[in-house]
Amino acid sequence: MEGLGRRVLVAAFDGWNDAGEAASAAISMLREHGEYEPIFSVDPELYFDYQYTRPTVVVDPQGHNTIKWPETTIFRPVHPTRGTQLWLLTGVEPARAWQAFASEIIDVALREDITGLVGLGSMMSDVPHTRPISVFAGSDNEQIRVALGLEKSTYEGPVGILSVLQDAADRAGIATAGLWASVPHYVAGHSPSPKATLALLDRLEDVTGARIPRGTLATDAAAWEASIDAAAADDEEMTEYIHQLERTRDTWDSPEASGDAIAREFEQYLRHRGGGDGKPGRDDPRR
Repeated sequence: MEGLGRRVLVAAFDGWNDAGEAASAAISMLREHGEYEPIFSVDPELYFDYQYTRPTVVVDPQGHNTIKWPETTIFRPVHPTRGTQLWLLTGVEPARAWQAFASEIIDVALREDITGLVGLGSMMSDVPHTRPISVFAGSDNEQIRVALGLEKSTYEGPVGILSVLQDAADRAGIATAGLWASVPHYVAGHSPSPKATLALLDRLEDVTGARIPRGTLATDAAAWEASIDAAAADDEEMTEYIHQLERTRDTWDSPEASGDAIAREFEQYLRHRGGGDGKPGRDDPRR
């Protein structure tokens, strides 16, 4: 496919980049519904802080205890196809030596003749769970933006490992794009968000042209939304807050909305929250 090519590495990490586990769950969905083989894992001693990301004990079928260490692994599709193929990069965000970490990953990508890299992330946002999950799709490469209809981020501030990895890929000549789902902040820290995972996979299919499995995500997303509706029904303050988010979102999405109308609606939303400067959060790639 024009833009990212036919050999695309899709990356997602647990942690800072993964509100509601939406991005890591997207990689898990791809792995579960495809045949992949691991081809590279980083040395955990070099990149992880075990006090922050502790190893865990697992019990094997024979009843023996085994230490499972934090990892980041690249998976290759087992069977070649004629269309776009996806390699997968998943694991824990490293705690140190990010430049060396990115260099190792890009070296493997070059050996695998990877033509494009797509970073998947999810962020907590002031959005309602009852509306479609918005996904920011961007790239720093102008040709990729034109070819795929993506945006250019104007964000300045702290970044996660996805941004470092995409920068290294760009400098190595690998086309990159980033997809970030907005997860309602009032649920993002409490449970997985299958609706956001579904939105990421839908957009990933758009930008890569690959056939993306969805599994039961549509049903899971409907159940997730219904469970939040039920919880909010017993909380008048939460119900009103969600309605305010819905009005704000509907105003932004309205084709006839003027800049003044959007500003008035947003000011009303801020007053309802008790103040604020109206600026995107520092994690927001749209900023």
